[in-house]
Amino acid sequence: MDPTHTFATLEWWQWLLLVLEYGFKIAAIGIVPGGQKPGSSSAWLLAILFIPLIGLPLYLLMGSKIISERRHETQQHAASVVGDPHATLPDLPPDATIPENLSTIVRLNRFLTGMPACWAGVDDILPDARKAIVRMAGAIDRAEDFVWAEFYITSWDEVTDPFFQACRRAVERGVEVRLLFDQVGSWKYPGYRTLGKRLDAIGVQWHLTQPLAPWRWRFRRPDLRNHRKLLIVDGEIGFMGSQNLIDPSYLSKKNVAIGREWVDVIIELSGSVLSSLELLFATDWYLETGEVLPIEDRPYEEEKNPDRTRNLVQLVPSGPGYKGDPNLKMFVAMVHQAKDEVIMCSPYFIPDESLLEAVKAACYRGVDVHLLVCEQSDQFMVGHAQASYYRSLLEVGVTIHLYPKPMVLHTKYLLIDPDTEHGSAVVGSSNMDMRSFGLNYEVSLYVAQGQLIRQLNALTQSYYSLSRVLGKQEWENRSMMNKYLDNAMRLTSALQ
Repeated sequence: MDPTHTFATLEWWQWLLLVLEYGFKIAAIGIVPGGQKPGSSSAWLLAILFIPLIGLPLYLLMGSKIISERRHETQQHAASVVGDPHATLPDLPPDATIPENLSTIVRLNRFLTGMPACWAGVDDILPDARKAIVRMAGAIDRAEDFVWAEFYITSWDEVTDPFFQACRRAVERGVEVRLLFDQVGSWKYPGYRTLGKRLDAIGVQWHLTQPLAPWRWRFRRPDLRNHRKLLIVDGEIGFMGSQNLIDPSYLSKKNVAIGREWVDVIIELSGSVLSSLELLFATDWYLETGEVLPIEDRPYEEEKNPDRTRNLVQLVPSGPGYKGDPNLKMFVAMVHQAKDEVIMCSPYFIPDESLLEAVKAACYRGVDVHLLVCEQSDQFMVGHAQASYYRSLLEVGVTIHLYPKPMVLHTKYLLIDPDTEHGSAVVGSSNMDMRSFGLNYEVSLYVAQGQLIRQLNALTQSYYSLSRVLGKQEWENRSMMNKYLDNAMRLTSALQ
């Protein structure tokens, strides 16, 4: 058939659609890469060029940098209204002495987040989800003034009931209890529809983070979620880590049947870092309610630290409201500084190119690099996208430890040279994946000095004892279908 004849017979509306389609595609090539990372822009362009009817609306909804800029402006406004008790504090406490390479990380974090390093007591490290819930409930039972809690996933179930009963008792004593939880993160779990009424009944002041309510003129990007997990009691005791406020089976009958539970860690803190935690919660609370909460500078007090040892820490919040991807920049800088050993633990390891190259460079200069991940991911697309990186990691000498299925190793931390005097660590809610780097609101704790580094290293050894090492031959012997799925899902990794 003659192509010129085909074009000649097109109706006017067909010509219009053709011009619009190619006009949008040509415009996308010049617009989408602006302000985007290469991997992300390439993924969006593939979606727009090959499936424009789906790709373009999704990009306008979730990929546009205009909305991200608006989130930054909103964050800056909230910070100016809430106030900053840290504004006049130096980057490091006057009596802190750490190597220059660690000081550079502190300065980096301060520049990107405004949070200074401070002294903190690590009262406990809690790797058991049920015991962590009981421990947090006990802290709430001792509350005299306020309880502030913020969790990505919140469910009132049999395991978390002690937490909410403690909240009820606290309210009855006159304590103000506030709770933030993510709407999209929580809505698929049993009891969500009645959760608000149950919280109202016990007097808890609660609000959803990032709610999707266009009928109330409250539209948020559905891919931007508040992934933080933290609890503050009277500004004296704080908890943060990777654990959500839900039964570790995530209330799935299938998970219960096969024995699958999420393995997490919660860190109990005291000292000056509580002021940073209060500032973070107060900012998030203001963003959702417009209410300004009072926050104070909390000096470190030796007598309130049970073990009499100090940890030099720095709270590192991150998310679309912060420019520069603070958690990613911190991870990359730390890996580049490693001299002896790097230990990465993350349930979802889909690294940005800069982090992947930092890991490879560490291996090239003789650093012993370990990656702790799940033997079987709980998410199909993410699991295959993550697996697509294993070959390149194994080739440069990374030791990959597979935590046994059906359990989900959900703990998230990075350890650098933990057996040396210049060791450091990061622990918190942030995965080492694209979503945590650019889309989720996260909170991490940088540890420049103190026993928490050794405690996380001990936790690592317990994980190693349960895991097996992935061999190169085993990986090469996978089926062709698995290899195909890994590579196909990798194309979507920048958008996950």
